[in-house]
Amino acid sequence: MQKDTQTATSPNSPTGINLVKALGDPNCPHCGGVGYVRYDVPLGHEKFGKLESCVCRAKDVADSARSRLFALSNLDRLSHLTLENFYPLGHEKALHMTPLERESIHKAWEICNDFTNTRLGAEENCWLLLEGGYGCGKTHLAAAIANNAVNHGVPTLFITVPDLLDSLRFAYADPEITFEQRFDEIRNADLLILDDFGTQNATGWAQEKLFQIINYRYINKLPTVITTNLMLDEIEGRIRSRLQDDKFVKHVKISASDYRRPNEISNPGASMMSQPEIKKMTLANFQMRENELGKVVSIITTVEKLDRFGNKIKEKETAKVEITHHDLTTLSKAYNAAAIFAEQPKNWLAILGQSFCGKTHLAAAIGNYRIAEGGQAMFLDISNLLDYLRQTFNDDSDISLGRRLHEIRITPLLILDDLRESSRSSNWSEDKLLNILNYRYYNDLPTVLTTTLNLDSFAINYPSLCNKFLDPKNQVCEIDMPAYRRVSKAGRANPHK
Repeated sequence: MQKDTQTATSPNSPTGINLVKALGDPNCPHCGGVGYVRYDVPLGHEKFGKLESCVCRAKDVADSARSRLFALSNLDRLSHLTLENFYPLGHEKALHMTPLERESIHKAWEICNDFTNTRLGAEENCWLLLEGGYGCGKTHLAAAIANNAVNHGVPTLFITVPDLLDSLRFAYADPEITFEQRFDEIRNADLLILDDFGTQNATGWAQEKLFQIINYRYINKLPTVITTNLMLDEIEGRIRSRLQDDKFVKHVKISASDYRRPNEISNPGASMMSQPEIKKMTLANFQMRENELGKVVSIITTVEKLDRFGNKIKEKETAKVEITHHDLTTLSKAYNAAAIFAEQPKNWLAILGQSFCGKTHLAAAIGNYRIAEGGQAMFLDISNLLDYLRQTFNDDSDISLGRRLHEIRITPLLILDDLRESSRSSNWSEDKLLNILNYRYYNDLPTVLTTTLNLDSFAINYPSLCNKFLDPKNQVCEIDMPAYRRVSKAGRANPHK
């Protein structure tokens, strides 16, 4: 190795004055105190003509790199986030959470603790992928890992992906550091934490730089933490392939809702809970209709007949019926079931009955009660649900069908109104509906369904779904009451669904 900096004895220094401040150890046998060396290698060698820091400056170089990484991280504003002050059973602002949500948060906290204490630097599972929606706690966990590493002297870069890309772009015009140096510092950081992966501007250049960083760290098994609100299917293919290596990457899904908005309905863009008529439907103003006992009312029934060719046809007929104790009892049982479910949503509840018998009111009342208590609820008419899913096929849609299905499947409380005969919907519609409900069934997520089908018709039209509702842990209430009508001040009849 040769020194590559002028010294007092250098023939190129006519004044005999040291032009460069000595950065290294004056007694260093390699650089003599200059702090830099160059290798005596032939032309064409990768190290030919390049300066490198001498080994005597290793600590100073490491401290400097650590300081630069810390400055890039802006961890000062996140220094208060630790694993000790994380809420492992859910944030205190999230007043009502499902057992599945609490379990996912606690599991994430345990895995991050384990990563901090034992995994850092280990090749097995030395990557963490924290997936979850906004406000679920993933950034707190990632910042806590970073703060712990910094406190133990580990050169750590904690940065959002858009900021990382901006840092690389700015390096092109930075007089103090080259793009290559900045890029090398990032991809070689002892611990790299990429926050909000997926929010970056997905230009070709950005995708390529991200892939190069992630691929380099994957090949060299460098500890990395990534947080994202994307599903794996939404991540660029080459990066997704590396994140799916379950022997190397620990994938943690957090299903909790946004603690910053604990009183907000689930997915307000889709839910009908904010609609004025739905907001009016509460348990308190539900009418039990005891005063109608013995009253004779007209109802419309559908009967099956044979036409003159012997084909079965359905016709509607008007009939007179008397409201009985049995009718009132079915309404009372449905109300009590809804009140109990609203107090503690658990398993599934189906409310069956003809149009305007009160089932929609009870279903909406459950959602309104949960929201008033600080929980979340998504209320969807099934026809609106299917339209909401179809919107993803529009050319101007910026969200995938998979993402939209995922949002609905994991919502804390899902209320689906007005399930109709299967022949009135397409195979695609039924497939997507069952996709949502099967997921919720196997993950024990609270769900409410209303339908005009009676139990026999329900079983014929949706045998698999009906069997799930007939599971002993779930409940089915069938209301036999005739349609309700309330009279407005103008004398018009208004529906009570």
